[in-house]
Amino acid sequence: MIIVTGSAGFIGSCLVSKLNNKGIKDIILVDDFSKEIKNRNIRNKSYLEKVERKKFFEWLKRNHSNVEFIFHIGARTDTTEFNMAIFDELNLNYSKMMWNACSEYGIPLIYASSAATYGDGKLGYNDDHERIALLQPMNPYGISKNEFDKWVLKQDKQPPFWFGLKFFNVFGPNEYHKGRMASVVFHAFNQADRRTGGQADRVVRLFRSHNPAYQDGGQLRDFIYVKDVIDVIWFLMNHKQDSGIYNLGTGKARSFLDLANAVFAAINKPANIEFIDTPIDIRDKYQYFTEAQMEKLRSIGYEKPFYSLETGIEEYIQGYLVDTTCF
Repeated sequence: MIIVTGSAGFIGSCLVSKLNNKGIKDIILVDDFSKEIKNRNIRNKSYLEKVERKKFFEWLKRNHSNVEFIFHIGARTDTTEFNMAIFDELNLNYSKMMWNACSEYGIPLIYASSAATYGDGKLGYNDDHERIALLQPMNPYGISKNEFDKWVLKQDKQPPFWFGLKFFNVFGPNEYHKGRMASVVFHAFNQADRRTGGQADRVVRLFRSHNPAYQDGGQLRDFIYVKDVIDVIWFLMNHKQDSGIYNLGTGKARSFLDLANAVFAAINKPANIEFIDTPIDIRDKYQYFTEAQMEKLRSIGYEKPFYSLETGIEEYIQGYLVDTTCF
């Protein structure tokens, strides 16, 4: 059996689809299934059982001998939440329990870290283990992810092989439930493709730059299509060596203006872009530039090219958003 935590969420549900497409159906879905809006993501998936997040470790104690692999994708991902206790419970302590269980039972583990661990980027985006303890995340979410990464690197007892993946700006199908935390691609599409009203209503609103080094819309992020993320996870599951913490982006930063223009191109409409102030509650914690250094992943044999921003957006919009289809 294979475990996927966060299985009704964005990346977790896409991973379940990938496993199903590879003929794997003996999957245990772990999540908080009380949030009905997310359950659409697993409606057409094949799996053995759903296990509530809070009951998972009791279940694992009884069934660990049948578990071949754990993907720990579930987490609290709200970067606007500033109650550290929430992140300590759901991201840090739960992940420590997962690591210890995998180490005790001999189960390989892949877990989700985040590019939010890099903070404002002044220390760069190098996934060398020696740099992780030096990083200074700018919000509780990033802190929780980095604290777990640091803790992992101090552990003598480990799973048979393991990977922590620093996800950069992931976009793609199955993220509709994330609200404010959904990707800019998702929000831009919904602004640009309103089915009622005149052309004046179809406006993509981007954050104005509050940093003189960047023009409005010139803020740069490493946007990665979720199918690339899932392909890397599949590769690592089968690679079974070179355990460690790895960046997972494309290695090429693109601007929010590039993103907005690609959204309009995908729906065959002229670009119409306005700028609004970055909300005060996140302004001093806003990342103006992220770009994953991807040499480490490439060095262990991952050779597949990543989707370009334009190609990923086109497939996402035309294949999933226009007809509100899940992956």
